[in-house]
Amino acid sequence: MDPKRKKILFGVGFVAILVACYFLYQHLMFVETDNAQVEAHAVMVAAKVSGYVTSVPVVEGQKVKKGEILAQIDERDYNNTLTQAKGEMTAIQARMEEAEKNYTRLSQLYKSGAVSQQQFDNATSNFSDIKAKFESITAQVAQAELNLENTKVRAPSDGFVAKRSVEEGQLASPGVPLIGFVDTDSRWVEANFKETEIEEIKIGAKVDISVDAISSKTYVGHVESISSATGATFTLLPPDNATGNFTKVVQRVPVKIVIDQIGEKDIEALRAGLSAVVKVHTR
Repeated sequence: MDPKRKKILFGVGFVAILVACYFLYQHLMFVETDNAQVEAHAVMVAAKVSGYVTSVPVVEGQKVKKGEILAQIDERDYNNTLTQAKGEMTAIQARMEEAEKNYTRLSQLYKSGAVSQQQFDNATSNFSDIKAKFESITAQVAQAELNLENTKVRAPSDGFVAKRSVEEGQLASPGVPLIGFVDTDSRWVEANFKETEIEEIKIGAKVDISVDAISSKTYVGHVESISSATGATFTLLPPDNATGNFTKVVQRVPVKIVIDQIGEKDIEALRAGLSAVVKVHTR
């Protein structure tokens, strides 16, 4: 055989051996999947009271602090209700104080026998009735104050405005989402591994994380938890094998991976929903 050709074949064989060794090493040392994505605490912020929206001082992508106003609902009706309730409370409070004085005076006279049992009972009943009304109106005032405060839709924590679904002049209703909100507290990865791979994954195992949108950095994390159910268990139409299933489908099991030592800039870059590739160390 030609020596040159022999060298080429030797080189090809050597490269093939290196590639085989690499894949064997990867298979023995890691469990990898690209069926993963970045997760965060995300909520749809809704109004607690109804009314027309008078202002929306935020835009999509804006970073906000906890308690910052995301949307303002017309507060005039709630302010009027509070004023009326406070007026009624003031009037009832005056009546209650007068009834209390009368009750105290007749109580002393009753002990000395100067007034009848019926007079004392009437004073007691009147004071108790007015006191109950005062407690009721006090609760109404507290609720009116709460409703007035709830006209300001505030950020539940530090985070980002991910989606704005409200405009000025729109009628807001309790429970209807207005703002999509993602907090800046933490980020983690939800990875779905094949059921045949779960046996090799241990809690606390080191994980290498690559995010498709961030090619310049590889993150390090650890396995925090392994779901006790497959991803298909809680779907709208879970699989039913009661009548037999002739095609076996490999199930996926969600694994939560916490990203270690990430800073503020990393959290801003790791947007919820980004695709990721994770490699769990098995040795």
